[in-house]
Amino acid sequence: MTLQELSQYYKLQERLEQAEETLQSLQSAAQPGAQNLTGMPHTQGIRDKVGDLAVEIADLKERIRCLREESERERDKVAAFIETIENVQIRTVFRLRFLRCLTWGEVATVVGGRNTEAGVKSICYRYLETCNDVMRGDA
Repeated sequence: MTLQELSQYYKLQERLEQAEETLQSLQSAAQPGAQNLTGMPHTQGIRDKVGDLAVEIADLKERIRCLREESERERDKVAAFIETIENVQIRTVFRLRFLRCLTWGEVATVVGGRNTEAGVKSICYRYLETCNDVMRGDA
């Protein structure tokens, strides 16, 4: 598995989080305020803000549903790959980064020891390089 394939789940999670924040914002904006009921007819050009937002909200909810489905499929692929890693420390680094979506700095903190952000990143990249060498038959 390549770094791009592993990062796909991470990126999907970021997009999903952003879409959910946008949905919250749209839902807040769609809350009707105190309506001015004058009984007078509306003129042309007046728009229904809540109605317009309802369409955006429905579209975004569908997009979020699709992102969740895609995210679950990617998570399953990444999890299956990570389970093949025999070294406990390397497997932990991969789980924290690619399944829990922590930053490299957070991964280093959780792993502990004298691991740094650059150190855990190197562990990951070296492991992927050796996997790719084995796949190509270079090892």
